[in-house]
Amino acid sequence: MKLYYSPGACSLSPHIVAQEAGIALQLVKVDTKTRRTESGADFLAINPKGYVPTLELDDGEVLTEGPAIVQYLADLKPASGLAPANGTLARYRLQEMLGYINSELHKSYSPLFKPDTPEATRQERKDYLRKRYALLDAVLARQPWLLGERFTAADAYLFTVTNWARHVDLDLSDFPAVLAFQKRAAERPAVQAAMDAEGLARRATAAA
Repeated sequence: MKLYYSPGACSLSPHIVAQEAGIALQLVKVDTKTRRTESGADFLAINPKGYVPTLELDDGEVLTEGPAIVQYLADLKPASGLAPANGTLARYRLQEMLGYINSELHKSYSPLFKPDTPEATRQERKDYLRKRYALLDAVLARQPWLLGERFTAADAYLFTVTNWARHVDLDLSDFPAVLAFQKRAAERPAVQAAMDAEGLARRATAAA
């Protein structure tokens, strides 16, 4: 399988999941500005949406959208525990958390990466994100991972997006449980392997 990725982007999440599950992926780097792969291929011909992550299966099928991709990868290796079994309440809890991260965190970061975003909008988004992190801080204050005692695909996603905070000057110092989570996740060998493969620094202290 091929994972089309951009270093440090949301595609890091399925990359971590694959590393945790022991799934070998062929990494294909994408320039998200030119929409070209590192070999010069037209990425839009592969994924008309034009963004990562994109997973190309061995039979040529293409799967897009991070929450779908991480569940697909986790289900390839059910013993990994990265996704609870289909049909269980725990699986819906995973989907609930993936949806929350996707809609409330991930998309709220997007304007902060654009240099032409007005300062008022930038501040509004930061305030919005802090309110959403408050809920997660309460969850992580009582358990090590989002769903309890076991690392799941949701944790890979949260680690990935929260790692963006230091790049957009989002202060998360009011959320010690979130920062402890980031440190805990960054110490996992699979997370380190994914970050190394993408040429990323392992420093993941979001308050920095």
